[in-house]
Amino acid sequence: MSLRIVRRTLPEPCGGLGPALHPVLGRIYAARGVRSAAELDTSLERLLPVGSLEGIAAAVELLLAHRRGSVLIIGDFDADGATSTALMVRALRTFGFAAVDFLVPNRFRFGYGLTPEIVALATQRAPSLIVTVDNGVSSHQGVAAARAAGIAVLITDHHLPGRDLPAADVIVNPNLPGSRFGSRALAGVGVAFYVLAALKRRLDEERLTAGGTGAVAALLDLVALGTVADVVPLDPNNRVLVAQGLRRIRAGRCVPGIRALLELAGRVPGEINAADLAFGVAPRLNAAGRIDDMTIGIQCLLADDEASARQLAARLDALNTERREIEARMQEEARAAVQVLRDPAAGVERHGVVLFEAGWHQGVVGLVASRVKDQLRRPVVAFALADQETLRGSARSVPGVHIRDVLDSLAAQHPALISRFGGHAMAAGLTLQREHLDAFARVFDLEVRRVMADLAAADAVETDGELSTEEIALDTAEALRAGGPWGQAFPEPSFDGLFSIRSARLIGARHVKMWVEVPRSGRSFDAVAFNHIEQAAADLPQGLAQLVYRLEVNDYLGERRLQLLVDHVLPAAR
Repeated sequence: MSLRIVRRTLPEPCGGLGPALHPVLGRIYAARGVRSAAELDTSLERLLPVGSLEGIAAAVELLLAHRRGSVLIIGDFDADGATSTALMVRALRTFGFAAVDFLVPNRFRFGYGLTPEIVALATQRAPSLIVTVDNGVSSHQGVAAARAAGIAVLITDHHLPGRDLPAADVIVNPNLPGSRFGSRALAGVGVAFYVLAALKRRLDEERLTAGGTGAVAALLDLVALGTVADVVPLDPNNRVLVAQGLRRIRAGRCVPGIRALLELAGRVPGEINAADLAFGVAPRLNAAGRIDDMTIGIQCLLADDEASARQLAARLDALNTERREIEARMQEEARAAVQVLRDPAAGVERHGVVLFEAGWHQGVVGLVASRVKDQLRRPVVAFALADQETLRGSARSVPGVHIRDVLDSLAAQHPALISRFGGHAMAAGLTLQREHLDAFARVFDLEVRRVMADLAAADAVETDGELSTEEIALDTAEALRAGGPWGQAFPEPSFDGLFSIRSARLIGARHVKMWVEVPRSGRSFDAVAFNHIEQAAADLPQGLAQLVYRLEVNDYLGERRLQLLVDHVLPAAR
């Protein structure tokens, strides 16, 4: 597919953003709809009121009723689930709850959510209350099993519910039908934070704890990590949560586990941004759930001493190395199918892409789906064997195609096709019988084709336009870095421009190091394109090209330099 550049409208920033703002940053904010300095305020006072999230009051009453009982937290096996679990465990223990423990499903044995099998395992610990974090809203059978065993259930989740809700004692989820809460974009860890903030307020009112509301705000480092890792939209409320968490990490007030993971990723805690959490910490944390058991990741986030945190972080780092090796093999196997789909001569045009290899790893298919989605710019589902008769898949989507709604539509049209599914707009998981794979692939393609019919062309790459030669500078990069947090629905600034590629060489397995020059300006820049190479090294880009890039501050041996991070190398417009 040939990509084309579409530039965002860049109105002049209005006076309400303040005269001291860097002019490029002012244009960037204006293009994202920011019209006043108040919209950039990320202080805690800007958070939506805790009590405005439906179900909060009932959740607090339920938790208080089990303060002297045994509370078991059951989380998901990704970074959002791990941070949600660690947040809930740390807070409830701090609040004086008598017995708080956690259990996370091993994805290879139990699958996703509060299943009857995980409830059977949970009953061995004799909890009086199960609290789900980042899961549960589709766990009808598991909730029924827990209630039948005499265990109360509080669901905290952010995933989209099905037509019916499980019969839990209380459900807190901003995406429930009829919810009026001002942010449906909360991650699972954000929902858990709101529940705990309301609980702390109630405990303070009854003088049952000391320390004020800061006891919850002190854990915003976990909230920031989980929110960024789950790639939820950074609406104004989530921007506050992430900004406040980053502020704590930079000040050295984060849990030892996050600090240890940052060190392993080569990030300096005092200077990190949201991208450092997304690309440095989250993959290492997620590796536990993908390759082994997320218990290791949660234990790392719960560690209170630096030595234990570093030891657990090292295990996560080793798992992440193993994950990269597995993913590299799977990517090679996926590439052959992708090349067919990208070849116009083959006459194949898929809108919804389905991939499967019998030897693929369950925990890594989501990464394969994400990479292929980025290449084809189409929704992708990648499947692996759960057993000889059953497939488990991960879906990744593109803007404008709500992937859970697509699966919901298919389930309604073909009730016997999908065994179970869940997720949200950009990512979902599903299970189906192996014999149904071909039928699923056909109807998935047709449904995505129908949804994409009215969308803008998938070959469009949005940028913030062209920078003048003077604006391609270190001070611009520093202003943009400080202007975040950037993320989903509040995208990191990217630009396009014509450059002459003076040199290019392959580094690592798939990265390109370049030296580029703005034509006829005499100014040259260091540039790198990560995960760029699919062709032979002999085909490295040379000569005049249209680059889509971001500005980065490269801190090497204490010297800060400008670097261009190149996302796309396109032919020069003629």
